[in-house]
Amino acid sequence: MKITRIGIDLAKNVFQVHGVDSHGKTVLQKQLSRAKVIDFFARLEPCLIGMEACAGAHHWARALSKQGHEARLIAAQFVRPYRKNGKNDKNDAEAICEAVGRPNMRFVPVKSLEQQAVLTVHRVRQLRVAERTALVNQVRGLLAEYGIVLAQGTAQLRRGLPRILEEAGNNLPDLARDIFAELRLRLAELDRQIADYDRHIDRLAAQNESAQRLMKLDGVGPLTATAIVASINDGKCFRNGRQFAAWLGLTPRQHSTGGKARLGSMSKRGDVYLRTLLIHGSRSALLRSAHRTDSKSRWVEDLKRRSCNNIAAVTLAAKHARIIWAILARNQEYRLAV
Repeated sequence: MKITRIGIDLAKNVFQVHGVDSHGKTVLQKQLSRAKVIDFFARLEPCLIGMEACAGAHHWARALSKQGHEARLIAAQFVRPYRKNGKNDKNDAEAICEAVGRPNMRFVPVKSLEQQAVLTVHRVRQLRVAERTALVNQVRGLLAEYGIVLAQGTAQLRRGLPRILEEAGNNLPDLARDIFAELRLRLAELDRQIADYDRHIDRLAAQNESAQRLMKLDGVGPLTATAIVASINDGKCFRNGRQFAAWLGLTPRQHSTGGKARLGSMSKRGDVYLRTLLIHGSRSALLRSAHRTDSKSRWVEDLKRRSCNNIAAVTLAAKHARIIWAILARNQEYRLAV
């Protein structure tokens, strides 16, 4: 009995394992506790192991690769069609085992410890930004209860809140004034933490040659460059730039049949964080495109005249995604076409 392919349904404590031989016959069905996973696979001959890309999957892929196995991660949406009957751990492990053996299956690249460390900085910074946005919205809503209305935006609150706290004639109760003073300190602390993360990301970008090459593209700064490099490394996990753009959700949905192409709205699939960064970066590039004469600027200005700024921003982000893939996968420098 030689096991050639294994599917693992990952969990917090109990993992379900399904293995088959070279003929596809089931030869292993077993539950493993978290503490016994490494010991179990250390005793097996090297084989192909598939797992769904979920929390902890990259850790287990690295750990099993050290044991001599070939670990591959699959997006959950690609495993679902191979599951028979109802959803449970046993059926999931069997479906993963079947999916990992398909010759045309697309896999998620396993991230190194260094890549995950960079993404950890981005995720924590993203959380702090969300906390700051929530705090600003709450303060504006609470002030409105006292008839004090501030314009939208963090900068407006930073400028307006000290004036409100110092103004004695706004009928703000002392208890509420104390609370708003505390919230002002909380906002300042969040600003400080976000600035610290930004400086950290700037240093990471300065030390990474690939990020430096990406930042030569309009609308791509240290934040976008380091996030992309940490997410896809050299980009060779994608066949071409269009596949990378599709992975980011920057290509239209298709419902084509009979040779007739039907394209819908942008799919918005894939990494929301990277897609958001690229779209915001393209909005920044649009502010300068009217004053430039290169071919890309002329193209996007013509698109703005035919459609609108939002469509132009998303379309430019899709173009930038393809350029980014070419820069990384082909190890090239960005050259602006005249």
